[in-house]
Amino acid sequence: LFCSEHYSQMAEDLHQRERTIKAARGRIIDANGVVIADNRTVCTISVIHSQITDPELVVSTLCDKLGLDRELVQKKVEKRSSREIIKTNVDKPLGDAIRDCKLNGVKVDEDYKRYYPYDSLASKVLGFTGGDNQGIIGLEVKYEPYLKGRNGTILTMTDARGVELENAAEDRIEPIAGNDLRVSLDVNIQKYAEQLAYQVLEKKNAKAVSIIVMNPQNGEIYAMVNVPEFDLNDPFTLSEETLDAHPSLTEKERQDLLNQMWRNACINDTYEPGSTFKTLTLAMALEENVVDLNTGFYCSGSVKIEGETINCSKRAPGHGQQNLTQAFANSCNPAFINIGLRIGNDKFYQYMLDFGLTEKTGVDTTGEASGFVNSEIKYSTLALACYAFGQNFNVTPLALIAAQAACVNG
Repeated sequence: LFCSEHYSQMAEDLHQRERTIKAARGRIIDANGVVIADNRTVCTISVIHSQITDPELVVSTLCDKLGLDRELVQKKVEKRSSREIIKTNVDKPLGDAIRDCKLNGVKVDEDYKRYYPYDSLASKVLGFTGGDNQGIIGLEVKYEPYLKGRNGTILTMTDARGVELENAAEDRIEPIAGNDLRVSLDVNIQKYAEQLAYQVLEKKNAKAVSIIVMNPQNGEIYAMVNVPEFDLNDPFTLSEETLDAHPSLTEKERQDLLNQMWRNACINDTYEPGSTFKTLTLAMALEENVVDLNTGFYCSGSVKIEGETINCSKRAPGHGQQNLTQAFANSCNPAFINIGLRIGNDKFYQYMLDFGLTEKTGVDTTGEASGFVNSEIKYSTLALACYAFGQNFNVTPLALIAAQAACVNG
């Protein structure tokens, strides 16, 4: 009379058993509609102690089919709990074979495992998911709330001992699949850029090579390459080269190497841009009208600033007399030092801010770093000279290409 709702709920909780139906994760699709992150149907094998009628048969069958340690399976089968998971991410044909054995107390529920059709393509951009299908790095974790979907449930009625009632209907709350994510990456351009990057990696015997392909009109990224890439379908396995170089690893050392392997150098790391920055120095000078196409420069192979000698790539006798176009084509350090000095410290520093080189671009992935500009650029002639040809400060590759795009699109 007074507590009917409370006791009714207790009775329902006692007689109901709930199992999760996993939601399909949203796919990631490239600019042309090509699926670059998908799902594969797998199975989760579990046991319900109160429903098992032949423990020995269950243990031997599961050990045989799944290749598991007998002691481990037996412990789970004998454990008095509502449900014990034996194994997840079981291939569907094997899960179906276990279901066909019709073992009382053994449940085979379909689940989803993330699958990447192109293995390592754009691995450090896409990121990957963990055992629970939750995003860990890259776009997978950035868009986790949209991609993950909502799980459903299966509700079954049992008697007081927890044995399912044969003629009782199952209640199902259907899962809701996650949203698909369409990105600006183009699989064909990404593949081509990765091929080029691996060629350079081998030719230059480099540790790593990065390439970004951007549409300068709107900032869309068509390719972002960081080789060596890693296998998205096996992201927790270190390469043979790494293992050979580190024969005995602690767990922390292993995790540090994995983090390094997953690192997206295009956005996570900064570097001195060097001569690639000269485009921006030239843009500043043209904008300020301190040079034009007819401006002349003389290069003797070096220039002395505040007692320091700065060499050109072509040392004495240098490039000699040049106009602006020739100085740019020659990537001449003395000419660009001259251009930087014409711009002046204050304006040069302001342009670096305006180009966004000291802040994040806001790209929609994880771990973006900020550039670093030393305050000495505001007053030091030597600092200004070095900055003019891209040294003594750091930027991310992404921030640099975004600034280059501003030069291209006006």
